[in-house]
Amino acid sequence: MDNNKTTTTTPEPIITLRPFTLADIDDFMVWASDDKVSRFCRWDTYTNKEDLIKFMTNTVLPHPWFRAICLNGRPVGAISVMPSSEERCRGELGYVLGSEEWGKGIAPAAVKMTVKSVFEEMEGLERVEALVDVDNKGSMRVLEKVGFLREGVLRKYSVLKGRTRDLVMFSFLSTDTMHP
Repeated sequence: MDNNKTTTTTPEPIITLRPFTLADIDDFMVWASDDKVSRFCRWDTYTNKEDLIKFMTNTVLPHPWFRAICLNGRPVGAISVMPSSEERCRGELGYVLGSEEWGKGIAPAAVKMTVKSVFEEMEGLERVEALVDVDNKGSMRVLEKVGFLREGVLRKYSVLKGRTRDLVMFSFLSTDTMHP
């Protein structure tokens, strides 16, 4: 019997957030060109890099809080908080993750990091809210796992890809406690 067996363990994946650069275009294209990912997004699936470069240049890079969700240093998704133009006390959370990374705990970790950061960085912010399509069960689970409160359904609230959709409003306040 050999008692000198060595076991190798896979290191824990490291999840970080950082601003995007145009050098991230190939990684961004992985999820932006995936119909499963864009299904509940306001944007259509990207089919060419030129259009995605325009989006990154015109929207992502100048955005006040738009970050790459990185797994071991490589972007696998995106997360943003857009301050309200009407009330500086609130901001709207949006996130997207490559379908290959779904179900691995990456989205909840990124949402937790984002909420913590924006409450520290955005002066006067007291509420982060997220609007989720009623059929997007995965995204609702992410928010509930983190500790967001499901406030209710906004009926016929938004047009998504030509169809009027019901959305669920979630919120997290600066005074709320995040779930472990």
